[in-house]
Amino acid sequence: MNNRFSKSNIKDAVFKRLHSEPGISNNLAVLIGIFTGLTIVAYDLCLKYVEGVFWNGGISGQYYVIFIPAIGGLFVGIVTHLYKDLKRCNVAEVIEGTALHGGRIRIREAFREVLLSIVSIATGGSVGKEAPGILAGAGIGTIFAKAINAPDNRYRIFLGCGASGGIAAAFNAPLAGVVFVVEVIFGELETRTFIPIVLSSVFATLVANLIFEVHPIEVSYYGLVDPIRESGLYLVLGILCGIASVILIRTLYITHDTFQKIPVHPAFKPAIGGLFVGIIGYSYPQVRGIGYDVITEVLANNFTLQLLLILLVLKILAFSFTIGSGNAGGSIVPSMFVGAMLGGAYGTIVHELFPASTAVSGAYALVGMAATLAGTARAPLTSMLILFELTKDYNLILPLMFACVVSNTIANGLHEESIFTEVLKRRGFTIRRGKEINVMESMLVRGNMRTDVHTISMNDTAKDLLDLMQSSRHAGFPVLDDDKKLRGIVTLEDMREKVNYGELDTKISDIATLDPVVAYPDESLDIVLKRLAMKDIGRLPVVSRTDETKLLGIITRSDVVKSYNKEIVKSVHEKDVIK
Repeated sequence: MNNRFSKSNIKDAVFKRLHSEPGISNNLAVLIGIFTGLTIVAYDLCLKYVEGVFWNGGISGQYYVIFIPAIGGLFVGIVTHLYKDLKRCNVAEVIEGTALHGGRIRIREAFREVLLSIVSIATGGSVGKEAPGILAGAGIGTIFAKAINAPDNRYRIFLGCGASGGIAAAFNAPLAGVVFVVEVIFGELETRTFIPIVLSSVFATLVANLIFEVHPIEVSYYGLVDPIRESGLYLVLGILCGIASVILIRTLYITHDTFQKIPVHPAFKPAIGGLFVGIIGYSYPQVRGIGYDVITEVLANNFTLQLLLILLVLKILAFSFTIGSGNAGGSIVPSMFVGAMLGGAYGTIVHELFPASTAVSGAYALVGMAATLAGTARAPLTSMLILFELTKDYNLILPLMFACVVSNTIANGLHEESIFTEVLKRRGFTIRRGKEINVMESMLVRGNMRTDVHTISMNDTAKDLLDLMQSSRHAGFPVLDDDKKLRGIVTLEDMREKVNYGELDTKISDIATLDPVVAYPDESLDIVLKRLAMKDIGRLPVVSRTDETKLLGIITRSDVVKSYNKEIVKSVHEKDVIK
């Protein structure tokens, strides 16, 4: 009699399961987690070694420590310039790769950023190492996807596996790693992606934290003293953290915009930012580097109110100078650092006012860390879980949840984008729930304009314009001066309005619309279409942002419509392929 539970049948069933699509994804997720954990360990060792090179020998307090962050910035700037064919990469690029490029990121860009972050942090850059960990994990996931020539849906899964492993290994928080990917990278929970991400997160944590004992922050244990009164106090803290989150985001991007305008070679800008950090760090060395030890001191109630407020302001500035000038690193721990200072200062005040009914300041610093991260990253669940997994303590979970939700709500109301998606918004992408919500916002002018532009000179005549219209079949043309600089635009409508019958010798300079409305290569088609509609015109010259007289191309209303139609057809086709 046949036994359906025979060894042969069981072996065949296991073999079939392991070689099915879910089985392959799960097996590779384990490998991605292991390699990500090992990478985090290697990253930590390299960081400690490079820090030892620059900071050992008792140099703290010497005036020349001001220049160490500048040296790191100079290295970052030079390497970035030498390899300028590679774009800068951060968590925003991982989100973009997931939402717009089928889960693909450029591996060389990701790992170059990881290496640059080691130098940036080791020389005193005021940034975190978690974002480079996410990039490293995402890069490892992409390597595995390429190795098996995976379809788009698996690229996305493997990228998520690496990113979850990076967060999990960095914080010893496997659940937070999973939720970070769901909340920030993917924007939604899918059953087929959940198990691989969990496996990767677990194995990355096992390798980094249990085997090699990489631990980030030592966190004290606190609880509620008076649940009724303190709930109101934590509500106020959540509001303050939401406001601080927006200040952090806006300060960063104002600094970035300022550095973009500085008339200095791009290779030297990170060094200038590093010099500012060095100057701040000379008097307050606590703002240099990652700051785990400083956060630990705040949680242990070892800082005065004055010092907490000073470090709150200076950390925002030092972080903004570091990233805004072009140095490498992450924003997760700086957000937590700012939250710890704010929470610690707030806790000091309320404990002074209500000593019998409030916990010491360290409890408020702990909640402030999570709430500020929730506001900057728009990831309240991740923020709660990181702190919960760090403390392994349930006593503060209610105020933690309360403050994170309030902070996230306030930050959303004051500033629509997170610290990650603000970059994408500036590129014309609006990402929500891991997807582009407007197709035309994801399409840039540079990829859809026409560069073979027919132009006409200011000195030409109406007759020349008519001849050009007949030969080219176009109804409008950019107008150039003798130096080939853009001066205006002339259309058939201008001819009808400004040229009387028989006056074909009228100069183009008398007909054209001078100082025309223009478009830029890095703008989205959504912005261009709105501009065309607002001005009721059919075409825009495309010019350089640095020189608006330099003509790069032209884009018309019909170009926008054709590009939109093509993208819709392509999107439908890709969905059919994935299904």
